[in-house]
Amino acid sequence: MPRDDDRTQPGRLVTIGQPPRNLGDLLQRIAQVASERDEVYLGTIMDALGTRSFGPVLLLIGVILVSPLSGLPGMPTTMGVGLVLISLQLVMGRDVFWLPRWLLDRHISSARLRRALAWLDRPARFIDWWLRPRLSLLASNGGALLIAAICLVLGLAMPVMELVPFSATAAGLAVVAFGLALVALDGLFVLFGVFYLLTVASLAVGGLTAA
Repeated sequence: MPRDDDRTQPGRLVTIGQPPRNLGDLLQRIAQVASERDEVYLGTIMDALGTRSFGPVLLLIGVILVSPLSGLPGMPTTMGVGLVLISLQLVMGRDVFWLPRWLLDRHISSARLRRALAWLDRPARFIDWWLRPRLSLLASNGGALLIAAICLVLGLAMPVMELVPFSATAAGLAVVAFGLALVALDGLFVLFGVFYLLTVASLAVGGLTAA
């Protein structure tokens, strides 16, 4: 049974601590949370991440979507709602963000979460090797607004993607790229994310046309 102090309070601002520096740091913090309890709440993870800014939250949502956790019924739609809320607040220029209690109260067994983290460990080390501050204008100000707009569209489309195998995972890869770009001010990952989405979209359109 989850402990009472694991439960999140009603929808609130999340403003504790320092944000993760890269993907490996994010996974390590989640693993620490999972090692201390049997059930892990989304709100507890976010408190551990110290999400003062939007980058870590986008990164967290993307990680969930590309991990085996995306196979859980309703998970892509839930993450889509979170993506829409975060993106709207980023467009509005908020310094901190609000999430509803029902979203923060979503939880998963720590054993399943640890398996997903183990699956992500090697890709995370490879990605972090490439991550560094560069082309920072693409990951701040106007670039951040572009990321928010793209993520808003992806979030709105997530319920439909849940019906198409692997489509939510494909979108999650772009969200991971955008989250990393904001966390590390690495504009190259913005370009990766945009190019990747354009490639996937062109292949999808081509497949529909051929059919």
